[in-house]
This record gives sequence, structure tokens and C-alpha cells, in this order.
Amino acid sequence: MPFDTSLPGVAHAIQQSVAPVFLVSGIGAMLAVMTNRLSRIVDRMHDMEHDQSISATAFSSEWKQLARRAGWIRWSIALCTTTALLICMVIAVLFIGSFLNFDTSEFVALAFAAAMVVFAVGLTLFLREVMAAISSMSAEPRRGPTNPAS
Repeated sequence: MPFDTSLPGVAHAIQQSVAPVFLVSGIGAMLAVMTNRLSRIVDRMHDMEHDQSISATAFSSEWKQLARRAGWIRWSIALCTTTALLICMVIAVLFIGSFLNFDTSEFVALAFAAAMVVFAVGLTLFLREVMAAISSMSAEPRRGPTNPAS
């Protein structure tokens, strides 16, 4: 099969890939949020290791909770990264199929559907981590406000 390297052929291939490219961009923004949350969890764990004022019981309880939250975020990041990779494959197949003039609709439909399922699971795990973070906040602060003037 001949390659369609004419300007209209290339323009058509680019048009087909634009929507998935925006999707990859949105997933990238979500990954940035998720990695920021993971970084905050890791920072808290490092702070706890050096905080001598935390009792062993409180340390153990909070450590387990942070480790559980880190696991949810880790899986969420992995699944959202997998989603981005699947969408990149969709873009590549659309582009290559357009040049080689072969039907890519079946692969594109399956890969896109798989990407959306994986993304939904990743977002669900992200939501689970956020809900765990919210539920770990107590109504009362652990320490009262400090007043440097007193």
C-alpha cells in the first residue's frame, strides 16, 4: 500500500490525533497532582522519623495510614501512566494507519476503551486516597496554636 504523504493526507492524520493528544495532556496534569500528593506523604513519613515527640502508638498508627495512602497513590499513578501510554498507542496507530491506508478502527476502539477503564480505576484509587486523607483529619488539632508572644 502506498504512503499518503501529501499535505492533505498529513493534515488528516494530524486532525485524527488532536483529541487524544489533549487527553494525554489532561492525564499529565492529573499525574502531576498525584505525584505531588505522593511527595507530601513521603515528606510526612520522613518528618515522622525525626520527630521524637510522637508516641510509639501514634507513630505506628499514622505510619500505617500513610503507607496505605502511598500505596493507593502509587497504583493510581501506575494506572494513569498506563492510560497515557495506551492513548499514545492510539495516536501512533491512527497516524500510521492514515499513512498506510489501513483500517485501524477496531484496535483504536479497543485501546481507547481499555484506556478509559484503566483511567477510571486510577481515578477511583486517587479518590480513595483523598477520602482517606480527609478522614484522617480530626475535628481538633493535635497541638494548639503557638503564640510566640507568650
